[in-house]
Amino acid sequence: MLMASGTVIKKIIDDDVFCYEAIRLCKTYMLQHPEVDVVISNDLSSILNDHQNIHILSRLPQFEKWKSGLSRSFTFSDVNMLIKRSALAYIGLYNTDFVMMDWEYSLRISHLKAEIAYYTGYNSLSVGHPETVTSLKNNELIKTQGQRGAAFYEYEGDGSDITLWSKIKIVIGKALYRIKTVSDASQPPVNDIDAVYGYYNDYILKLNCSQQFNFFRGG
Repeated sequence: MLMASGTVIKKIIDDDVFCYEAIRLCKTYMLQHPEVDVVISNDLSSILNDHQNIHILSRLPQFEKWKSGLSRSFTFSDVNMLIKRSALAYIGLYNTDFVMMDWEYSLRISHLKAEIAYYTGYNSLSVGHPETVTSLKNNELIKTQGQRGAAFYEYEGDGSDITLWSKIKIVIGKALYRIKTVSDASQPPVNDIDAVYGYYNDYILKLNCSQQFNFFRGG
């Protein structure tokens, strides 16, 4: 296992879609503002066998509330997160005892008052499918850990108890998994995976070119 050696770390998940131009903008912003520990962005999500139905997600209202001091912590997806390697000494690594590691990590980062910047563009698109890891999560364990994490990080909740994107992927994954186990024929086949992911890549690129996006600071 290799330890990341760059100044900025970006986790890439093989079944999701990433806009590398937007990621480069986030990286450049971090390098130009060395005081920033973490950059997050808006997010997109979709189901693989309904790929033209894409949901646009934002955690900006929660970020603004946290930024103004009205909440002690908030949740966000690590799919669109960039993190400064030197900040790991302060915020640490993932806690693998938590089923939804990104949920706990986002609360910890914000509760520790790390310097977070929010990019209003889109650097990722989360793809739900039957083999998604989150489709097999234990809901009771998630609930118990959610209560524990909320108390520890003074998280009041905002409709994203295990992060909105993870919740969506769990629901999608479980639904598709049930369909698959009942009857493979009942699930519409994805005939051309390259075409589907090509559609996703075109969508996120066009969306990011459709308007001017900005960075907001907090922490």
